[in-house]
Amino acid sequence: MNTRPDTIANIASYFGIDAQKQSRQYKHEVSGYHQWDQLKHAEDYILFPENITSNLSIDEVSLSKGELYTIVTNKNTGVKNKKTVVAIINGTEAKTIHAVLSKIPTTLRNHVKEVSMDMARNMGLAIENSFPNCKKVIDRFHVVRLVMDALQHIRVKRRWKAIDEENILIRQAKAKGEKYYPTILSNGDTVKELLVRSKYLLYKPKGEWTANQSKRAQLLFEHFPILKDVYHLTISFRNIYKIELRTDAQIAFHEWIKSIRQLGIDEFNTVVNSL
Repeated sequence: MNTRPDTIANIASYFGIDAQKQSRQYKHEVSGYHQWDQLKHAEDYILFPENITSNLSIDEVSLSKGELYTIVTNKNTGVKNKKTVVAIINGTEAKTIHAVLSKIPTTLRNHVKEVSMDMARNMGLAIENSFPNCKKVIDRFHVVRLVMDALQHIRVKRRWKAIDEENILIRQAKAKGEKYYPTILSNGDTVKELLVRSKYLLYKPKGEWTANQSKRAQLLFEHFPILKDVYHLTISFRNIYKIELRTDAQIAFHEWIKSIRQLGIDEFNTVVNSL
């Protein structure tokens, strides 16, 4: 039975039953919630050792009121019932994660050969302690996001600079008893608006831009050449993941690092150091 609140409300409405009463009835009588074998510790963790496979993923997720939980899932290979969740743990400390995962039988944990993760040290430490035979793999999403964050940080810095410059011009015009009119670009944006509205096009390859995004990108790169440089570096980094041969990818990666060093942008130097 689907237990979504809207589904219960629809069923209650169909039979002319109070929805809240129906919801309570499902929780306390039908669902078996009070007989659940993990009820006592469900606020701290829930564990499904039967879903473990040789390939796992671990990540932190905000589930409720900003509280962070650690979720361990499998790659859905070799699991007959196709259930993916291995563990949901309240917290992100390495010792907390390990304390829960150590409840899984050692034979199952030794079977794990690979765990994909983000770049957080606590996750790496928890994995080392919990799955001694595994190889740690930094998930592509988290690596690319680090590079994308550097690009967006540069854009935001230019935006705040544009805001400061506009505020100065407004004060100067006001001191002269004049009204300030910002410069309007050919697409109808001001420089400040151009920087705000370019956020999402910078996430996409050029071939996926709409006509408006292409025009906006052209103006953005004309006014801020540094954004053009780091955008192309970001796209070239993402393309490294499309290279099939490891040796070719390594060569491309080192060439990318060389380009970063030559450009000398602090944000991207930080990315390289992190990688």
